[in-house]
Amino acid sequence: MAVLIDTEVPYGNACDVDVEEANGRALVTFSADPHGGPCSLWFCFRIHAGSTGPEKVSIGLRNPDTTLGGGRAEGLRPVLRESDGEWERLSAGTREDLPDGRYLISWEIDRPASYADFALCYPYGPDEVDAVVAETEPTFRGDHIGVSQAGRPIVRLSNDYGEPGGDRPGLYLMARQHSGETPGSWVLDGFLRKIAEMGDDAPLVWAVPLTNIDGVVQGDYGKDNFPWDLNRAWGTPPMRHETNAIMQDVKRWKQRCAPALAIDFHGPGGSEDRGAYAFIPPAKKGYPASSASRVWADVLGKAAGDFADEPFPRVATYASRWDTPGMNDFFSRVLGVPSMCVETPYALAGDILLTRERYRELGARFATAAADELGRKRK
Repeated sequence: MAVLIDTEVPYGNACDVDVEEANGRALVTFSADPHGGPCSLWFCFRIHAGSTGPEKVSIGLRNPDTTLGGGRAEGLRPVLRESDGEWERLSAGTREDLPDGRYLISWEIDRPASYADFALCYPYGPDEVDAVVAETEPTFRGDHIGVSQAGRPIVRLSNDYGEPGGDRPGLYLMARQHSGETPGSWVLDGFLRKIAEMGDDAPLVWAVPLTNIDGVVQGDYGKDNFPWDLNRAWGTPPMRHETNAIMQDVKRWKQRCAPALAIDFHGPGGSEDRGAYAFIPPAKKGYPASSASRVWADVLGKAAGDFADEPFPRVATYASRWDTPGMNDFFSRVLGVPSMCVETPYALAGDILLTRERYRELGARFATAAADELGRKRK
C-alpha cells in the first residue's frame, strides 16, 4: 500500500500535499494550511503506510519562510507518535535549497508499521482539559461560561467560586487565543496542577484553557484569523462572541476575589528558541496597572530561570494587522488589574528541549512564584 496522508484527524492541518517514491524513500511534501487567515504555522496530520515499500519516509515542509517565524530549521522540532503510542520530539530538520531560491525543511522517519501522527508540537485539546479536572479532583471543576461563534461551549476551570466582596487573592488565566499555540496550554496545565497541590493555601484561580475552541478543534493556527483575532477583540463592544463571554466572566471573578494578576499563555514564532518571555502593558498614561505588571513579570521571569529569555518582560513592538485592544488592554487599562502575555517556544528554550514534562515544570514554577509572592504581600 502506498503512503497516504490524512488530515481528518483531531486538530488536522495540512495542504498542498504530494507523495512520491524516489531513491528508496517515500517523499511527503506539504504546507501548513492557513485555514482562511493571513498566518500559517500549525500542522498536524496522519501518515498511513503499509507493510511493504520504502523503509524510510521523508517529510518536507514547503515554503517555511511563509509560516509565522518558522524559517529556521534548527528551531523547528515537530513531534511524532506511532499508532497510539507516546509522542516523541524529533531532531532538527534538514534544509534543502531548491534551484529557484525556495527551500524545504525535511525530517526523516522510519516507515510506520500502521500509521503515525506528525504535528508542529504536542497537541492539546478538550481531552487534556478533562484530564486536568479528573486528575486534580476535587480541586478544579469545569463550568460553561458561554459559547464560541460556532456554538461550542467555552469551559472555565476554577478551584473556588469565591464570594461577592471576597478577599482571597485571585488569578485569571487563559490560553489559546491563537488556537495553534499549544505550548501555552501545556504551561497552563503545569500551573493548574501545581495550584491543585497547594490545596486551600492556593490563590483563587479561574482559567480558560481553550479560549478559541473553534480554532482548536478545526486545526487553525489562529493568529490574526478573520473575522477577528481573539487577542485583538477586547474593545467596547468586543469583536468576538468568545471575548464577550470571557469579559463577563472576568467581571464576575473580579467581584468575588482580590484580583491580583491575569496571565494569557501563548506560543511565539515557530522557530524562536531562546526561551520564554512576557509581553506587558506599556508604561504610559491610561494603564494604571502597568508598573505592577512589570513587577509581576520580574517575579515570574526569575522563577523561570533557565527557561527564560532575556529580557523576560518586554512591550510588544511588532506590527499588528489591527490596532485594536487586546487582553492586556482590557485587564490593565480598563480593569486596573496587572496582566501579561507569556510566550513559550514550540521546541527549545536555549539548550532545554521542551517536552510536555518541561512545559509543565515551567508552569509549576510560575504557579509557585505567584503563590509565594501573594503570600509575601499578605503578611
